[in-house]
Amino acid sequence: MTDHRPADPRAVHSAVQFLMTLHFINWLGFAGWNALLHNYTIQAVGFGWFEAGLTQTVREIPGFLAFTVAFWLMIMREQVLGYIALVLLGLGVALTGTNPTLMGVLMATFIMSVGFHYFETTNTSLQLQLLPKAQAPSLIGRIISAGAAAQFIAYGSLAIVWWFGWHNFTALYAILGLSCAVLTVCAMFHFKRFEGPVRQRAGLVVRKRYGLYYALTFMSGARRQLFMAFGGFLLVKKFGYSVADMAMLMLVTSSLNTFFAPRLGRLVQKWGERNTIMLENSVLICVFIGYAMTNSAHVAAGLFIIDGIFFTLILAQKTYFQKIGDPADMAATASVAFTINHIAAVAIPVSFGLLGAIDYSIIFWLGACIAFTSLMLSLLVPLDPAPGRETVLARPRAAQPAE
Repeated sequence: MTDHRPADPRAVHSAVQFLMTLHFINWLGFAGWNALLHNYTIQAVGFGWFEAGLTQTVREIPGFLAFTVAFWLMIMREQVLGYIALVLLGLGVALTGTNPTLMGVLMATFIMSVGFHYFETTNTSLQLQLLPKAQAPSLIGRIISAGAAAQFIAYGSLAIVWWFGWHNFTALYAILGLSCAVLTVCAMFHFKRFEGPVRQRAGLVVRKRYGLYYALTFMSGARRQLFMAFGGFLLVKKFGYSVADMAMLMLVTSSLNTFFAPRLGRLVQKWGERNTIMLENSVLICVFIGYAMTNSAHVAAGLFIIDGIFFTLILAQKTYFQKIGDPADMAATASVAFTINHIAAVAIPVSFGLLGAIDYSIIFWLGACIAFTSLMLSLLVPLDPAPGRETVLARPRAAQPAE
């Protein structure tokens, strides 16, 4: 195939359509897997707080190992690796309902997660390479909205079949996984080859001047994992939400994200990365405190929706790095960043799950502390980030030497 470099509006549009399609497939599989997970593991496998935390820890191990993507990219292109990852995601989803034991769930979760995290790593790298800086926040918002649309379809379909009395977890997981694999093969034959304008450095790249980006990435992984591991679990465990209830709640969240994600992307473009990162963390502090204190199922559901919507603002961290980073570092740094993001994510679910067995509110009070720390870090982001202006403390310089 010939290279397809996004150097003009039509090429940028083509690249965005490609990224939206693959993002759609990824979230179709993951959203369906996640929507069924808490009810499946509680009702069919008998999970408690510890087992739920352990499952999420296993799910995050491939994210911790995302740095290995840099080595795979020495022998294959990111686009090819992305396709392979999505097929692997589908396989893991399909296997989830076949073995209703702790070990069976953990094995299927690991396979699914390898695909999910490998794809997310390559997806981030391709976004930063293919999208022009001036338009990146709004374009990434559009890509995120495609993922939200996939979630809407997954949650809506699951809610409908559940209402009609089809409660077969094995079949539902198999259909979701097979759908992801088939759609991936179709995308592989449909899209041309995409390459960024700058050849990427091979291997791992870690630079001192990216330190604030690494710190923000670490904290976002920690606070996000609390929501992923325990937000939905709280609704099922404490408030008795059914599969249909959870599917409808996620359906509302995804439909709102389909509408708000492009607008939040434009908000980042208008307000800048610093202000939107501050906004995200301020909202999350309130969300976690609310989780810790509420005894209302409706309030908890509202907090779940708010968290799901404002997670879109994580794109501000991506565009912050795009502005300060060397264009040749995008692929290697994306893999390193995903590993940093998942250092806390591997440890938090199982350890916080033990705390939840004592008092679930401890989990969410600690989440508020994590979000507050991230808010303090966001104050170091400059209003106009660029090489040489990575933080408000950086000394201006004419050029940034390679490290």
